Amino acid sequence: MALLPWHKIETVLLDMDGTLLDLHFDNQFWLHHLPKKYAEKTGRSPQSCHEELKEAFAQVQGKLQWYCLDYWADRLQLDIMEAKLELAHLITIRKDSIAFLDALRESNRRVVLVTNAHPDSLSLKVEKTQLNDHIDTLISTHQFGVPKEFQLLWKKLHNHLKFEPQSTLFVDDGERILDAAKEFGIAYTLGITNPDSQLPDTTIANHLHTNNYYDLLQSIIDEPYVA
Repeated sequence: MALLPWHKIETVLLDMDGTLLDLHFDNQFWLHHLPKKYAEKTGRSPQSCHEELKEAFAQVQGKLQWYCLDYWADRLQLDIMEAKLELAHLITIRKDSIAFLDALRESNRRVVLVTNAHPDSLSLKVEKTQLNDHIDTLISTHQFGVPKEFQLLWKKLHNHLKFEPQSTLFVDDGERILDAAKEFGIAYTLGITNPDSQLPDTTIANHLHTNNYYDLLQSIIDEPYVA
């Protein structure tokens, strides 16, 4: 169980996919459904399309293009949102997320979603999960033109939200992004090691981590923020 000094934490910044929502949808879409749709369009084999997309993903991984539906729609000449809708029934919230979010808000902490997801993808997922009912502010990094992997994003986000890094917790399932937050000066980071409910837990080496928000609830309630 991750042991956090909740009495020092005023603001909680949260990733979406793999952190609050099950990453199963995204993995199924990008690794299986999209190559299938691309194969249908081009008349090529699913395997060759899978290999081409794997290489294309690697070229932009960690950059804003990797998360940009417009980029992939243009590059593949496919309606990406239409393809996502075909698989939208797989969009689900983690079973422990709502209790976690509600505990944070009930303890009068500021709760902000900060996702690299494209705004259209964010809108679809909010529609399917009503995640917005449990969060104060929803932010797609596309509005800043740079993803969470880069220090420029954290500078822009800090200017936009006016949070205090020394009293902020950032939660994400990606270690590279957690590293970027820590480099900027975010005092507390928490890694999620079970982003996809259908896959084994991952490893996060250099940050506190958890695979169950229920373990944190009592501490959140018992330790109010002390300014």
